[in-house]
Amino acid sequence: MDTRYFLETPRLRLRSLTEDDLDRVVALDNDPGVRRFIDGGRPVTRETVRNETLRRLLGRGFWAAEERATGAWLGWFCLEPESEQGWRVVELGYRLRRAAWGHGYATEGARALVRAAFTDLGTERVTAQTMTVNTASRRVLEKAGLTYVRTFFEEWPETIEGSEQGDVAYELTREAWKG
Repeated sequence: MDTRYFLETPRLRLRSLTEDDLDRVVALDNDPGVRRFIDGGRPVTRETVRNETLRRLLGRGFWAAEERATGAWLGWFCLEPESEQGWRVVELGYRLRRAAWGHGYATEGARALVRAAFTDLGTERVTAQTMTVNTASRRVLEKAGLTYVRTFFEEWPETIEGSEQGDVAYELTREAWKG
């Protein structure tokens, strides 16, 4: 495997995000369909992406996703550690360009990250959350081996369509993954 990449699958390469990804992240975060279940698809400024979103993505546990065959930038994946001390509990996440939807990339990347979490990072539990109505992401989480834990309701600054049904939490423990 090329050392520039954290992880490779048959169709994906995951590498660290860089400041050179700014324009790609701005485009991704300004696609209302991509952010529909995050903030209702409201536009975000380049400055906000540079100063907030990209700063977070440059941190530990976030990787740009590229298509192996073409090098095309597809979006990003994460295993965001719950604490700064290690990888014991991580939250799985991803955000992909609409052109990448429906091709199995989210499932392929999520499965590979779950495997890496338990085999390489010493993770004990992988968690994930999404809106109850986000059935596509729920299917990806289930295909990656995570199971539904609970539905919960939080107060959000703005109501978006479907938020009245709450959010769902998923998880997979190392023990269940091995079994």
